[in-house]
Amino acid sequence: MYSIGEFSHINRITPKTLRHYDRIGLLKPARVDGWTGYRFYSPDQLPEIRRILRLRDLGCSLAEIAGVVDGRADERTLLRDRERALVRAVREDRRRLARLRAWLADTDEESHMADTVTIRELPTVTVASMRTTVPNYDAFFEVVPRMGEYMTSVGAVCRTPEYCFTIFHNDEYRDEDIDVEICEAVEASRPDSDTVTFKVIDGVPEAACVMHHGAYDSIGESYNAPFSWIEANGYRASGHPRESYIDGIWNCERPEDWRTEVQVPVTKR
Repeated sequence: MYSIGEFSHINRITPKTLRHYDRIGLLKPARVDGWTGYRFYSPDQLPEIRRILRLRDLGCSLAEIAGVVDGRADERTLLRDRERALVRAVREDRRRLARLRAWLADTDEESHMADTVTIRELPTVTVASMRTTVPNYDAFFEVVPRMGEYMTSVGAVCRTPEYCFTIFHNDEYRDEDIDVEICEAVEASRPDSDTVTFKVIDGVPEAACVMHHGAYDSIGESYNAPFSWIEANGYRASGHPRESYIDGIWNCERPEDWRTEVQVPVTKR
């Protein structure tokens, strides 16, 4: 038998934590001295405490661990759930890192030039179009491949140079439940499907444009520049904003290298 001090030393866990595990029923001592109240643990409990500590190290809550220990929950299911949570956390941390690097880069002259608003014409194009509502920006990576598969199946040929853009039909910026029309410029129309339509999108005589550098979930910050410019220079927005994808996940591994042009149709007041 091990005293609580010995057991804590072997497993590198404080006696205070062991007492807490005892109180909540997570790990009861093998024996408690009736006279002194001292707790003692058996060698058979070493695998049990190590299991608890491993799950705790992975970020599982005491309630979740208790469910596994007493048989109410399946350990493998808990680990799979935890794996998915960690993947989401890692993805979000990568986005934060990309935003941080982009913010640091704002001190560079090149980054300031990238924030410059330009006015230019957007051409008339024949496009393959998919109008849908996506839950968030990540969902683009699920929708766009399906659209590409259909275009390939009907022999659609993308225009050269490529012009892939999204028209946002919401009246305000949103980062979830986004009403979008995903467009890929093509050489000629092809048969429509239930989800993909071929059509001509009229050109825009003037659009306020600015280049966004970085992941898509931070693109809302880049909308400030064109709309501030529009207000300050006697223009007004006259159509739904577009995002034209120059570089992205398909050709750049690092999100901070992605380039997306925000395009806002405008007219003079």
